[in-house]
Amino acid sequence: MQKEFNDTGLCIFNRHYMVDNSEKLKQIIGFVEKGKYFTINRPRQFGKTTTLFLLAKQLNRRDDCVAAKISCFID
Repeated sequence: MQKEFNDTGLCIFNRHYMVDNSEKLKQIIGFVEKGKYFTINRPRQFGKTTTLFLLAKQLNRRDDCVAAKISCFID
């Protein structure tokens, strides 16, 4: 399958062109291991959704934690 640019939501490595964010994920996992808080605040199309998806995927591979996805809407 030929890769393409994705500008809506989650990027999949095998399907979409994307930057290597492995160092960013290592840093975030370090925060999680230390029990620290962190925020992800960037403009549109900076990889927030993809970063959180990959973080949850890595954390769920471990035996010491479970990542859950929640969504809150205030009307």
